[in-house]
Amino acid sequence: MRIDVFTIFPSMFTAVTEFGVIGRAVEQGRLAVRVHDLRAAAGDPHRSVDDAPFGGGAGMVMMPEPLFRAVEQADPPRPLYLLGPVGRVFDQNVARELVAGDGFSLLCGRYEGVDQRVRDHLVDGELSLGDFVMAGGEVAAMAVIETVGRLVPGVLGNELSVADESFSHHGLLEYPHYTRPAEFRGHSVPEVLRSGHHARVDRWRRAQSLARTAALRPDLMAARGGLSDDDRALLQEFGLD
Repeated sequence: MRIDVFTIFPSMFTAVTEFGVIGRAVEQGRLAVRVHDLRAAAGDPHRSVDDAPFGGGAGMVMMPEPLFRAVEQADPPRPLYLLGPVGRVFDQNVARELVAGDGFSLLCGRYEGVDQRVRDHLVDGELSLGDFVMAGGEVAAMAVIETVGRLVPGVLGNELSVADESFSHHGLLEYPHYTRPAEFRGHSVPEVLRSGHHARVDRWRRAQSLARTAALRPDLMAARGGLSDDDRALLQEFGLD
């Protein structure tokens, strides 16, 4: 899969392309991340990419010409998404949509935003991390790259890691995890996890996911239609009702 990024701060992206699972995926050739410097497409000696807004107002606006030129010169994979607070909220479902294709591209906004003609005639859509405003789209783009990149087949050593984690296909938060030592400062690992009874471990994990989702994310629980009778029985079995 190929992901192209357009930004005025290309060096920021070494944080994801040279470290961790995404760094390994890039090194192994499973994922290609190409970062383009928007200033390289500027048409003046100062490499300007922004100007004052028509009609007045605070801040600066990213100009259309260098953004259009950068994208047209790179011929990046489509769709091309602008990162900004008014876009479609990026979540695990969107990540699965993106990984189903051969690639996509991300345009990082800065300053007060981009010229509206970029939204209307250059990008294919917009993505947002949520209802808050950051200084630019770079951190959001890194989040998208890491979230989608780890879904690419072969990037994670254990494909079950993707299937079982929070926001996976069953729509629940992930169950608690424990590792050695079995006793730590008076706190013990649940006995069921040390029992060797795999079917019961699976039931316990399911019950924990149900309880955690109901308590912490009632919106997710409501979206899946609430607790079924079987769910309630499972919670009761482990004293979580």
